[in-house]
Amino acid sequence: MADDDYMALLNRAKEVLPETIENHERFELPELDILQEGKTTVFRNYIDVTDKLRRDPQHLLQFLLKELGTPGNIEGRRVVFKAKISPVSINEKIQTYTETYVICSECGLPDTKMIKEDRTLILECEACGARRSINVRKASKSDTQNTLRVGDVVEILISDTGKKGDGVGKHMEYLVVVPGTVKGTTVNVKITNLSGKTAFGTISAERPER
Repeated sequence: MADDDYMALLNRAKEVLPETIENHERFELPELDILQEGKTTVFRNYIDVTDKLRRDPQHLLQFLLKELGTPGNIEGRRVVFKAKISPVSINEKIQTYTETYVICSECGLPDTKMIKEDRTLILECEACGARRSINVRKASKSDTQNTLRVGDVVEILISDTGKKGDGVGKHMEYLVVVPGTVKGTTVNVKITNLSGKTAFGTISAERPER
């Protein structure tokens, strides 16, 4: 077949494509509007994100609270987390949720719905008709052991002093800041806030769980 004939056929095929196929662009969520206020983190356009995902706001919220290890609740069109959470961490968890509960693994489109069959959660694509079970990754024991959560009590050796005079120690991969402590001491610390791999805590009379 001559190149001219091939191009003519290709152009004709493009002309008869449905608009819904032609207009599908890369799926993008709204830019996250996140603000830290004191000891809380406010996700101000939360409902805009769930509207784009076409998912129940409570379903996404429960996923985020579990993954981020913090309490929180919906207030109007926003979510308030009861801890300092970095926007990067929230964005990563939403991307994981999107890949797990929204995007079709066959055509890559977000035009899906969740249905339950017996005890299995199924993702059904309204664009291509593909169906797959939703496999939620369960945290392994090692994952749990290597994650700090707000409210945890851990034993910390204060190995240094920060610029503001606060004691600083290490726990797993976290840098832990503990006001009122002195370099060289070992204290029990209750975690009050998390920001990425930096944790903030206070001296606690409670003992760490073994």
